[in-house]
Amino acid sequence: MTTDVAARPTGERPATERTRRPRTRAIGSRIALLVGAFAFLFPFYYMIVGSLQKEPDPSPSGAFPNPSNLSLHNYAAIDSAISLGRSLVNSGIFTGGVILCTTVFGLLAGYALARLHFRGRGSTFALVLLVQVVPFQLLLIPLYVLIVRDYGLADSYLGMILPFAINTSAVFIFRQFFLQLPAAMFEAARIDGAGELQILFRIAVPLCKPALMSVVLLSFTGPWNEFLWPFLVTKQQDMQPLAVSLANYISTVASAAANPFGAILAGACVLAAPAVALYLAFQSRFTSTDLDSATKG
Repeated sequence: MTTDVAARPTGERPATERTRRPRTRAIGSRIALLVGAFAFLFPFYYMIVGSLQKEPDPSPSGAFPNPSNLSLHNYAAIDSAISLGRSLVNSGIFTGGVILCTTVFGLLAGYALARLHFRGRGSTFALVLLVQVVPFQLLLIPLYVLIVRDYGLADSYLGMILPFAINTSAVFIFRQFFLQLPAAMFEAARIDGAGELQILFRIAVPLCKPALMSVVLLSFTGPWNEFLWPFLVTKQQDMQPLAVSLANYISTVASAAANPFGAILAGACVLAAPAVALYLAFQSRFTSTDLDSATKG
């Protein structure tokens, strides 16, 4: 009794060899991602470890210090010099005010540029894009004259917030998002008698959570790290945000500290911690929205 065995076509590889290659590529991709993640996270790890060291160790072995050389002394030194609690409150007021103004004005301007028809809409949007090209540093002197001398808002939170109240990037993000929403949804709301503000806050805003989270993070980063403008507006230490207080500490007090290296890294950790915490809290909310669910198919 004989059986016919079909010959494998010439040049065709066995099934095991065909499945081995995708697995090898997947493992290689994961290794590359792990290496990239390590290279990205290592500076943050080294910053935290360096801020906890009693004695500075700038050698490569300092990345893996002796546990007996770790303490919170550098953070206590900063707190005694600049009052971290008060500086954090000042930063919260300054940054929170900027985020509130940026979000509200960005929503209104973005909706108007996307869904309202009026003369000069294209020119207005062109000016929004033009403002993004101008560096903020070029506006410091005229803003200082306007806010401090003309309006008399020196040594006030309002004087620190006003120059950042409108963010053209936020206007652009909201405009582009509102343009993606179905036009029939807005027309149906107008036919039902809804006003423009009702359409914006009851229909459009609930659908734009990803854009809203992006604007919040974008608006947070700039004011939180800003130290030049608040320093110009107020010289009172009890009103200075955290970035200004840490800049003064690093430039004056840190050099005389027992561990200047650790003091500078501790200041960097204190400044970076709220930004990292906000990102970790919001990153899970960056999901796409089903825009078509607002209309009947």
